[in-house]
Amino acid sequence: MSIFEALMLVCFGLSWPVSIARTLRAKAVSGKSPYFIGIVILGYAFGLAHKILYSRDWVIGLYVFNIAVVSADLILYFRYRGRR
Repeated sequence: MSIFEALMLVCFGLSWPVSIARTLRAKAVSGKSPYFIGIVILGYAFGLAHKILYSRDWVIGLYVFNIAVVSADLILYFRYRGRR
């Protein structure tokens, strides 16, 4: 387990709820890209796969949390994409 990996995931994990809150307040997704959000989810999925296959530890929970909040942001994108 790398403390730096865990800290990176914590920092990223804190930023997504802020993004979600902004979207919910504005009910608009200007400036967001579903392709970018999808690539981020894919990156987290690859990190999670590596942890499951080669290095099982508690950091798996951070990957799962990050995938969940980024997925929620993607869902909100599709919910509010027609609004400006």
